[in-house]
Amino acid sequence: MSSADDILHLPPKAHLSGEISLPGSKSISNRALLLAALANGTTRLHNLLASDDTHYMLQALQQLGITVTGEPPNEVQVTGQAGPLVTDGRTAELFLGLAGTAIRPLAAALNLGNGEFVLDGTARMRERPINHLVEALRLLGANIAYQSADGYPPIAIQASGLNGGTTKIDGTISSQFLSSLLLAAPYAAGDVNIEIVGELVSQPYVDITLNLMQRFGISVDNQNYQRFVVPQGIYHSPGEFLVEGDASSASYFLAAGAISGPGMRIRGLGANSIQGDIAFVEVLRRMGAKVDIAADYIEVKPGKLRGIDADLNHIPDAAMTVAVLALFAEGTTHIRNIYNWRVKETDRLSAMATELRKLGAEVVESDDAISITPPANLQSAQIGTYGDHRMAMCFSLASLAGVQIALEDPACVGKTFPTYFAEFARLAS
Repeated sequence: MSSADDILHLPPKAHLSGEISLPGSKSISNRALLLAALANGTTRLHNLLASDDTHYMLQALQQLGITVTGEPPNEVQVTGQAGPLVTDGRTAELFLGLAGTAIRPLAAALNLGNGEFVLDGTARMRERPINHLVEALRLLGANIAYQSADGYPPIAIQASGLNGGTTKIDGTISSQFLSSLLLAAPYAAGDVNIEIVGELVSQPYVDITLNLMQRFGISVDNQNYQRFVVPQGIYHSPGEFLVEGDASSASYFLAAGAISGPGMRIRGLGANSIQGDIAFVEVLRRMGAKVDIAADYIEVKPGKLRGIDADLNHIPDAAMTVAVLALFAEGTTHIRNIYNWRVKETDRLSAMATELRKLGAEVVESDDAISITPPANLQSAQIGTYGDHRMAMCFSLASLAGVQIALEDPACVGKTFPTYFAEFARLAS
């Protein structure tokens, strides 16, 4: 049970309205930091996300001897190694919190060069699987041992480089495993062929990885998301790198614009976004919202919202926002093919079902899907967030139904959006 100090009371609100410029994308920020560290030259990163995840990545890079100056969201400069992160045989113990976007890419990249490393995180991180990535790296010659439970952090790496050749990776649990392997692969001893076992989840996040690798000078042959051929090569800094606004974080404000009031405009994100969660705007259109998307902004205004039946495997983070938006829609919303919710910061399928029921919704949870039928009137409730930033941000929207919402552990939004509740209050009416 949370203490009173750990609870944020959100009073009933009529709507959110106005404009917001978003912090940088988490997915892009940590990928760009790693690429900048691996690249030849100095990279100046703008609009880098200031959050727990990027803090852990920056801290790890500095601990490994990478020259980094500046702090996000201000300009950060990274002087790259033009090769593996570590070549001096050093040892390091890296604590990476709950940052999957840090521990997984580093688990791959630190096998390049030479040194001894231990990668660990929070208690929840020790429950998040990493075995599919480790198995794929072992096929390329990696020496990785589990220090506690098999298949989970902490892991110990004895780095001596990665071989070229063919490896296989399970694509059914998390696309971060494949992205991590892709990012490290150019510095293997030869070209790397990666074969995907099973259906690859969250493909748009792999697209982000491929796009950023291209911007740093490495082109990957993507064979219909079933096989990837990564050439041996060297990353080259683009010099300046602007991190676009976070599309997952945008989903809460876009959803608010769809619920009530005069609408919301999101700046720093638009039609040319490389993030898969931009597809959330199409879900909003299907549900009945009015959407205007331009090169540098997205604007959403309310419409008569209706429940939909949708496979949202490609946008698992934004799919959580759809689950709460379902409370404001007529009829039942079915969200399918989201098993990977279960291996995120918490078991999001179970957590979402539990908390939606507190608001009066009728919820049916299955192994990889959830169906939500809203009540005639939402109930006030105290919502557990499970230490999960997205649970906290999603359920803040319930206050737009004119009910009071108490959110446990609101500080968990620091993982990706530390100023979220200040922005929510600024835009609220």
